Amino acid sequence: MSGTVAEDPELVRSSAVVGGATMLSRVLGLLRDVVLANLIGANGNADAFFVAFKIPNFLRRLFAEGAFAQAFVPVLADTREKGGREAVRELIDRVAGMLGGTLLVITLITVMASPLVATLFAPGFLRDPAKLALTGDLIKLTFPYLLLISLTGFAGAILNSYQRFAVPALTPVILNLCLIAAALWAAPAFDEPVVALSLGVLVAGFAQLLFQVPALAGIGLVPRPRWAPGHEGVRRILILMVPALFGVSVSQINLLLDTVLASLLPSGSVSWLYYSDRLTELPLGVFAIAIATVILPTLSGQRARADDPAFASTLKWAMRSVLLIAVPATLALAVLAEPLLATLFQYGAFSAEDRTMAAASLRAYTLGLGAFMLVKVLAPGFYAREDMRTPVRVGIIAMVSNMVLNVALVLPLMTMFNMGHVGLALATSLSAWLNAVLLYRGLRRDAVLPEASAPSKWLLQVGLASAAMTWVLVWMLPGQTEWTMWAWWERATQLGVLCLTGFGVFASGLWLTGVRPADLKRSYDGAQ
Repeated sequence: MSGTVAEDPELVRSSAVVGGATMLSRVLGLLRDVVLANLIGANGNADAFFVAFKIPNFLRRLFAEGAFAQAFVPVLADTREKGGREAVRELIDRVAGMLGGTLLVITLITVMASPLVATLFAPGFLRDPAKLALTGDLIKLTFPYLLLISLTGFAGAILNSYQRFAVPALTPVILNLCLIAAALWAAPAFDEPVVALSLGVLVAGFAQLLFQVPALAGIGLVPRPRWAPGHEGVRRILILMVPALFGVSVSQINLLLDTVLASLLPSGSVSWLYYSDRLTELPLGVFAIAIATVILPTLSGQRARADDPAFASTLKWAMRSVLLIAVPATLALAVLAEPLLATLFQYGAFSAEDRTMAAASLRAYTLGLGAFMLVKVLAPGFYAREDMRTPVRVGIIAMVSNMVLNVALVLPLMTMFNMGHVGLALATSLSAWLNAVLLYRGLRRDAVLPEASAPSKWLLQVGLASAAMTWVLVWMLPGQTEWTMWAWWERATQLGVLCLTGFGVFASGLWLTGVRPADLKRSYDGAQ
């Protein structure tokens, strides 16, 4: 049945469900990072843990949330449309066997070769043999998380395809709870606290996978793994997935390259990038990933029905929605960078220098926030049509540009300001914008988005409201010295006042420029 976003309130409701669950996860994620900053700060051992944690997380976003999901969901939608229930079960069983078996082999090899893997992903640690050895030991504990969370992501893709969004969206909460518990209760029993944190990651992987089982049983699709590389559906997914590894995961690859290069910079650089990236991930995860999660199965179904008008309408609604968040979030994070970091992290082992360094990279990351969010909603426009080649070409261009920009920016910033890590963040942001622009042009070229799809009036309205919000925040902001003299609850209270005031000014600005609540649901027809 044809329809637009305006005619499909379920799409908006589903986005709200995923967004709400993701918001809970991100809030707990911030609490987790507050606990970690207090426990391990941004020292050498913290760098070792963040590298060991980032490696399976990076690969997870390829196998679980990135290329695999983008390839699997359209094939599953097509199988449901044309093959029926038995064909779906057969596909799920074969994919479970192939995914699980492949990742089991990768996990075993990586664990056995953990010192080599540590050297590969953090070559700068060769200057500190103790840090390198610790990183290798931690990888043995954290890397099995890849197998567990990828199977969890596979289960979540099945549930999302059947419009069961709540369980997959709530699953990340478990990781945050496990890490908080490991930091508060397990870490005191270990000579090295980061070992307890790594065990917490492993326990979380098992818990997250088991959390999916009742929901899968509820729709009668608990996988029964079968090794079947010759299965037609498996082959289709592999054909789609291999090139998508680049197309959908360019930002993650760039972030991983940042980690590799940061290991060559002064101690603490990996941690500064981690903390600043986590704050950038908050609006990205709550809104853009939530919207992308919901629209992929929707777009896949619309494509299977050859409903091109609804397909275009869904994409335009997604673009408008992320712009509504990206513009004010970019400005607010830039203004409140140091107050946020001081309020959340500057206790215990996290020093004033750590705050200053992390704030600098946070501001660099915020410049790319809009691009990160747009890529999340533009990429499904290609994958739902099983077009993997265009995002691959765009992804390679963006990745190469990121490497070039790293070289061009890191050395000058390191030489002049001793802030080479800021160059890494800035390069990531600039290459993300190149990625987003090229994806948008590709959708326009393919006539997926019509010529009048650029939301110029909408962007102007959001921009004016965001500018008013920014002016008020700058006017209200206390001095940094005064801020750091306050107790944690005074910082939190003042930050809460700033955030609520900023939101109120932004909402008022939208109203005064003509935006109404109904406009957030209305399909964009190019007239605005």
